Amino acid sequence: MNYLGPILALGVLIIVHEAGHFFVARWCGMRVERFSIGFGPAIAKWRSKRGSLFQLAPIPFGGFVEIKGMNIAEDVDPDDKEAYPNKPVWQRILTIFAGPGTNYLAAVLLAFGIYSCAGIPNWAERYKVAAVDPKAPAHGILQPGDVIVEANGQPLKLRGAGPNDKPLAVITNDAKGAPMKLVVERGGQRIPLEVPTKEVEVKDGAGNVIKDADGKPMKVFRMGIALETRGKVGVGTAALEAVKYPWLQTKQIVGGLYAAIRGKAEVRVTGPVGIFNEFSSAFGSGLIYGLELLMMLNVYLGLFNLLPLPALDGGRLAFLGYELVTRRRANPRVEMTVTMVGVLFLIVLMVFVTFKDIAHL
Repeated sequence: MNYLGPILALGVLIIVHEAGHFFVARWCGMRVERFSIGFGPAIAKWRSKRGSLFQLAPIPFGGFVEIKGMNIAEDVDPDDKEAYPNKPVWQRILTIFAGPGTNYLAAVLLAFGIYSCAGIPNWAERYKVAAVDPKAPAHGILQPGDVIVEANGQPLKLRGAGPNDKPLAVITNDAKGAPMKLVVERGGQRIPLEVPTKEVEVKDGAGNVIKDADGKPMKVFRMGIALETRGKVGVGTAALEAVKYPWLQTKQIVGGLYAAIRGKAEVRVTGPVGIFNEFSSAFGSGLIYGLELLMMLNVYLGLFNLLPLPALDGGRLAFLGYELVTRRRANPRVEMTVTMVGVLFLIVLMVFVTFKDIAHL
């Protein structure tokens, strides 16, 4: 699963995005000439009855859907009713938006499946110990199944906690290395326990140490336990929370970018190698964790592609927006130049990020 899961997940990310472009283009009557997973010469290909070439290419940096006439430099017969430029502007906007939109839709569907089957994270009523690290201070003191009801004199409630109630992680870190005085429920009894803590470096899903604004490793005090925080919900609640998920995740991402622009947070850009490593770590922890990462990355991919930058879907939408407002198309030479600059920038960025990801490994 550590290798198969990440490979399938990366493939799903690409296929979902490009399938959005593909099916909407077909629905609008455009001629799709090629659907490629990866870049470069085809290592496997198949042509459909409608003439579209489906291929698998060796460079796994994404994929693309080639629609007749979408290439700005391509000569197009003005009478060709299946060509992209000859379609109404609203159909072209819908076709371009369909890629990021399908990523958002995939996030909703994944969230609904996970929430219905495994519950919603942080919806559990109480702090329940799921596992104890054998090398951690809590080993031999806390046990899986223990419910922590009090920490350093503060009653604990996970869901529905008041604004002045601190989470267990904050209480533990605030103790600054002093033993935690806990009250746990075990076997129907309340047991007072004293659990030592130790300082550990904060790491992301790929195992990389997270650094603060000064470039120093972030450290926190922990007991070395994993908590079961999922709360079981009905189908209706799962559906409602699944629909809300992409919006809440988008707000969080935008907030993080804003904090980074103000110099109050660090942004780490990850390429295919880094994403594969994060998927490997997530699937290694369990199928649900891998699917949750896939759910989150669908939102990231959808939002990233909506940025109004050249060579991204957002860049094309910006030119189409100009056409919609002014009722005239942008200068093809200007659009082609801007797009090529964007493509070159993305290639350089991808190479740089890939080397950086390999260095982290």
